[in-house]
Amino acid sequence: MYRVTGRASRTPGGARVERASAPGAPDRTAGGAVRRTTGRTAGRAPGRTTAPARRPVPPVVLALRRLPSPRLTGLGAGLFASAVMLTIGFLDLLLLDGSPVVYGLLFLPVSALTALWVRTADLVTAPIGVPIAFAVGVLPIAGGTGGLGGQAMAVVTALAVHAGWLYGGTLVAGIIASVRKVRDMGRRQQRTRTATGTAGANGAAGAVKPADPVAKSSKAAKAR
Repeated sequence: MYRVTGRASRTPGGARVERASAPGAPDRTAGGAVRRTTGRTAGRAPGRTTAPARRPVPPVVLALRRLPSPRLTGLGAGLFASAVMLTIGFLDLLLLDGSPVVYGLLFLPVSALTALWVRTADLVTAPIGVPIAFAVGVLPIAGGTGGLGGQAMAVVTALAVHAGWLYGGTLVAGIIASVRKVRDMGRRQQRTRTATGTAGANGAAGAVKPADPVAKSSKAAKAR
């Protein structure tokens, strides 16, 4: 097949006849260079950019997201931590004869869960309720005798001897609560910026007034 390119002029040789390429063959320019069109370029919509690839989520984060995420009040978080530590204290007394190391090690994850499961409005109560739960749970393994006074002295002695575990659990709860508070403040600021930007865009769109049809008709009449 042949095609005619260029305008036909009065002078001979004004029009140029070229051989049309077969369907599917690469198109050639006037200089003989092959012009290729890839499927990716042809299929891409004009003005559309490729979205950046998302970073893979670590397996530890995925495992933490699968855990239950209740939202406890400040009182509920304190009762949860106290009940769990009291149960751990009795189990430690029955199974391990009151081992303070096991009790202290199990106190750390309980402190972390308490700070994770308390609701955002009561984050400040997590570092306060965790030491109280430690003191409640240490009652079975304190080993006091001689009535209420002896038990109280045994609890005070146990708290003084195992203060490292107490401070460690309180520190864990405080760090987790602080991180959650900072993230919540960042999300609030982002929502505020988004709302402000949307309101500004709506206000700018409403400020543009449509043209007066009477003025348009008068201009058209003058132009005629």
